[in-house]
Amino acid sequence: MRFHCAAAATALLAAGLLATTPGLAQDKVRVVATTQDLAALVREIGGDDVQVTAIARGYQDPHFVESKPSYILEASRADALVFVGLDLEIGWLPNILVGSRNPRIQRGSPGHIDASRGIRLQEVPTGRITRDLGDLHAYGNPHYWLDPANAPTMAANIASGLAAVDPERASAYEQRRRDFEARLERKLGDWETRAAPLEGLHVVAYHNTWPYLARAFGLVVDEFLEPKPGIPPSPAHIARVISAMRANGTKLILVEPWFNRKVPDLVASKTGGRVVQLLPSVGGAEGVATYFDLFDHDLDALLQAARETGARAAR
Repeated sequence: MRFHCAAAATALLAAGLLATTPGLAQDKVRVVATTQDLAALVREIGGDDVQVTAIARGYQDPHFVESKPSYILEASRADALVFVGLDLEIGWLPNILVGSRNPRIQRGSPGHIDASRGIRLQEVPTGRITRDLGDLHAYGNPHYWLDPANAPTMAANIASGLAAVDPERASAYEQRRRDFEARLERKLGDWETRAAPLEGLHVVAYHNTWPYLARAFGLVVDEFLEPKPGIPPSPAHIARVISAMRANGTKLILVEPWFNRKVPDLVASKTGGRVVQLLPSVGGAEGVATYFDLFDHDLDALLQAARETGARAAR
């Protein structure tokens, strides 16, 4: 009887160890994503085989995130880390990586998944970069997820990374990637048709978040309320933007949720324009829970503002 009990206990212990070993078929792969956009894509590719946690929320500026102990704890338990890259998270992700002491997610490990690999980047600076240029990104504008045409590359990076961490389910990740890409292809056609009235429409933006979205929807960003990235607007710069908007008939001012509306609202009141709060990320507003939701939301907001202000593309 004692032997049978010992054998049963051993079996239970073995089962428990198997259930907590990362990468085994009966266990979910624990993924930490730096943004809710990446977490949404991980769910698309990983399905029920993954458990994903996002660090930066969709209503937060992802450049500035506090390295909270809770984030370090999540990272310490993770089998994989998916990040935007291009130094978007440079101010906070290194602290989380070091604090986690988790070899599975460090640079060079299979679980260190850079979603930017292979992306056709915009605004890659040339020449010497100094602080006089503002918060300029040395590797190019990092907001590449805002062009849905980049999503297949991001999804492929995620699928490849998950397969490296969890090879037993590689075929499942690949099948979900194909399913996601097929659904995305249908939505791209829908978005292109709906965005036709925006083709060539000139707009002003607060910060340089939108070059990829502008490419996707045919917008032309003429001016920025920030004279340089990350530099607050001066009265002289605001006056110059107002003058340019009046001269060009520009009506729409694009603003992220985390910026103070005082200056954009002032400029709108002086030009007969409209402030359009676009979401740079999944989770930025209630009901925007998937990657598809993000573009539906932003396209709806742009089209409504264009209709209500009578904004027209320059011909």
